[in-house]
Amino acid sequence: MGEKSTQKKQHILDTARKVFAEKGFKNVTMKDIVEACEISRGGLYLYFDSTEQILLEILKMEAQETDDVFTGHISEDDTAADILTLFLKEQKKELLQKKNSLTVAVYEYFFAQELTDKNNMLRKQFDAGVRVLEKLIEAGIASGEFYCEDPKGAATNIMYVLEGMKINAQTFGITEKMVDTQLLYIMQGLVVDV
Repeated sequence: MGEKSTQKKQHILDTARKVFAEKGFKNVTMKDIVEACEISRGGLYLYFDSTEQILLEILKMEAQETDDVFTGHISEDDTAADILTLFLKEQKKELLQKKNSLTVAVYEYFFAQELTDKNNMLRKQFDAGVRVLEKLIEAGIASGEFYCEDPKGAATNIMYVLEGMKINAQTFGITEKMVDTQLLYIMQGLVVDV
């Protein structure tokens, strides 16, 4: 794909992301994306066949960007507690993001699909988050920073708390204080008092 094609595809994804954030998934048509991008229908179909394909590409792109941001802030000197704190701060930013959130679109899409665990991107991301947190907790235990008898159980619980807060943020709202309280509980449940 040439530079111009890459830029056009990125423009479509960036614009479609705004449309999905505004309208969810089920109410977005290819026509909506064509109009928002100010391109021809053929120009859109040159890159994407469906709104589903566009949304999934956006989600892959965002997962990679999140990984890059997170790993880009970690230094060799960071402790397990430092890395967990950074991870939770990134989650907090996402939870408090009032506009431009894809949460509604993502859940609408996945609720409408008949997916197995094998082809469910949300499940894969959740499981990957559990594995990363489990390894982080194990490293914190090894260094004496954390105490935890069940690292995988704790990691799974953290992911469930974060997912629950995402839903709360979109349904009845969530405040910074509410997020901070839950994140504090997570840290207090792991950190060894000195």
